[in-house]
Amino acid sequence: MDIVVLIGRILFSALFLSSALGHLTQSKVMAQYAAGKGVPMPQLSVLLSGVLLVAGALSVLLGVWADLGSLLLLAFLVPTAVLMHNFWSESDPQARQMEMIQFNKDIALAGAALMLFAFFAHTGDLGLTVTGPLFSIS
Repeated sequence: MDIVVLIGRILFSALFLSSALGHLTQSKVMAQYAAGKGVPMPQLSVLLSGVLLVAGALSVLLGVWADLGSLLLLAFLVPTAVLMHNFWSESDPQARQMEMIQFNKDIALAGAALMLFAFFAHTGDLGLTVTGPLFSIS
């Protein structure tokens, strides 16, 4: 069971770590895109979201307060879905479809992050982690 959970953490975290790399190494391009979407303080927002992604993904991956890391990823995913993938404001059908796909992906990942939070906080000892959970729920 420990190995299965570790593999799941690796696969889940890989997406966020690669996205964080883009946020931190291509911040100017990403900030221009964010500005076009109406995100306030786009350069700062891109950098802060990159840091949030790194912290959350590494926390889940390494098992260092992975419950908190799951919440950090949730805190990234929901606003990103709403601000960056607002398909309801697209008039072009192809652009609307692409934004809807990205919105749904972010919302589904947010659900997975929320489930991970509950899993980590409820189970306690998951094995193959550096720390136990920060939160405890019954």
